[in-house]
Amino acid sequence: MIKQFDKWHKTAPGLVTFGLVELLVAYGFASLAIDRGNPIYYLLTLIFLIGGLQNLFKLIGKFKKHGHHKTS
Repeated sequence: MIKQFDKWHKTAPGLVTFGLVELLVAYGFASLAIDRGNPIYYLLTLIFLIGGLQNLFKLIGKFKKHGHHKTS
């Protein structure tokens, strides 16, 4: 089951889903970090922000690699 999940995570819908979820979690931790000033929340914000951006950059790379672009 974990192999299927990992395989799905590497697809375009998986990368979009994980990227957006991680960015939303990062936003939540950023709000907590600003509100409470706890360094752990800042660290978690950074970790989830990097993870979310990494997934979205992988998605962009996947589209560039396979030539998914419109031509006129």
